[in-house]
Amino acid sequence: MVADTLLVHFNQIFSPNDLGHPLFGQEMKSAQIIEDGYIAIKDGKILAIGSGQPDSQLIGPATGIRSFEGKIATPGIIDCHTHLVYGGSREHEFSQKLNGVPYLDILAQGGGILNTVRATRQADFDTLYDKSKKLLDYMLLHGVTTVEAKSGYGLNWNTESRQLEVVKALNTDHPIDLISTFMAAHAIPEEYKGRSKDYLDLIAQDMLPMVKQEKLAEFCDIFCEKGVFSAEESRYLLQTAKELGFKLRIHADEIESIGGVDVAAELNTTSAEHLMMATDQGIQKLSQAHVIGNLLPATTFSLMEDTYAPARKMIDQGMAITLSTDSNPGSCPTANMQFVMQLGCFMMKLTPIEVLNAVTINAAYSVNRQDTIGNFDKGKEADISIFDAKNIDYPFYFFATNLIDQVYKSGKLVVDKGRIIS
Repeated sequence: MVADTLLVHFNQIFSPNDLGHPLFGQEMKSAQIIEDGYIAIKDGKILAIGSGQPDSQLIGPATGIRSFEGKIATPGIIDCHTHLVYGGSREHEFSQKLNGVPYLDILAQGGGILNTVRATRQADFDTLYDKSKKLLDYMLLHGVTTVEAKSGYGLNWNTESRQLEVVKALNTDHPIDLISTFMAAHAIPEEYKGRSKDYLDLIAQDMLPMVKQEKLAEFCDIFCEKGVFSAEESRYLLQTAKELGFKLRIHADEIESIGGVDVAAELNTTSAEHLMMATDQGIQKLSQAHVIGNLLPATTFSLMEDTYAPARKMIDQGMAITLSTDSNPGSCPTANMQFVMQLGCFMMKLTPIEVLNAVTINAAYSVNRQDTIGNFDKGKEADISIFDAKNIDYPFYFFATNLIDQVYKSGKLVVDKGRIIS
C-alpha cells in the first residue's frame, strides 16, 4: 500500500510494545528503539515503521517524503491527569506555600480549591473556553496530543456541566483529543460545609445521571483525602458511578494514606492518582488489582514537598504507572509534560525508556484509548512527537527546555518549529 506521507531518517524512533494490557513492572523497561527509522502514514494512521530505506511499495507519485536527520520520534505524548478548565489563578497563595503553610490548611481556610470554585462559578463559557484553549496550545507545543480533563471547580450542576461542555467543545475545535472526567467530588462546597454525605447524595442521585444522559464524561473521579472525602464516602460514590456505566479514577494517598488505594483495588478503578504516600501494602494491592498508578511529580515539586510517589518501588512490585502534569491553578500550575518527564528521571529515578512508556502506551490504557493511540502499531492514529534530539536520552539530559521540533496529529502537521499550524 502506498503511503500519503513518509517521515524518514530519524536518528531513533521510540516504539512502545503493546502487549494487550498496560506495561506492568519489568515490562516497562523494554521498547523498540529503531535506528535510522521511518514512519509511513496513510489516511492519518500508521501504515508501517522500519529502519533504513523504506520499502518501494510504500512510495508513490504523490507520497510526501520528509527527512529528519538528528531528530527522534515518539508516539504523541498523552497527559492523562489534568484539571484543565477553571477560572482565575492562585498566585496569591504562593507566599503561603513559601512560608510552609500546608495545602490542606489553605483549603480549610477557604482557599485552595474553594478559591478556584468561586472564580470558576463567576466565569462564563467563553472565558473558560479561551483560558482552557490557551493551556491546550501550551501542551500541544510541548508534544502532547491527548489530554484527560477533569471538572471539579464548580461543585454545583450549572458550573460542573459548563466545565464539561467546554471540554466537549474543545475536543471538537482543538487538535488535541480530550477525554472527560466528572469530578464534582473534588471538595466539599462551602454551602455544604459539615454535610459531605448530603453533597455526595446530590452528586450520586442528581448529577451523575445527568452527566451520563448528556454524555458529558467517560470517567468519574473523587478526592479521597483527610478533610475532604473518606474512603467509605469514595466507595459509595464510585460504586454508584460504576453502576451507571462510568469508568473510575480516584485521587488517593496524595497527602495522607486513608484507604483510597483499598477502594481502588476493590472497585478495580482504571487508575489511582497521586500516590505520594502509598504504603508497601497499598502498592501490593494496586499491583494485584492491575490498577494503573497515575503519578504526578510536578505536584510534589510545586507543593515544595520532599516525598515523590515511590515509582521505582511500584515498578519493582509489578505495577503499571503513568506520569502526568496534574495541570491546575493551585497545586501544580504547569502545562509542560517534558518537565514532568524529566522529574520522572531526576526525582523518581526512572529510566528514559520507563518514562516514555509511561506517557505513551500506559497513558493510552489509562484513558481507555489503547486501541487507537499509544504506540506505532499499524492502524493506530499517526500521533507523533518529534524532538530535536539525537537519541532518546537527550530530552532528559537537556532539561527545562522545550525540544519539540514538530507534532503530527492523525497524520497532519500541527506544530512546526515552535508554531501551531492551523
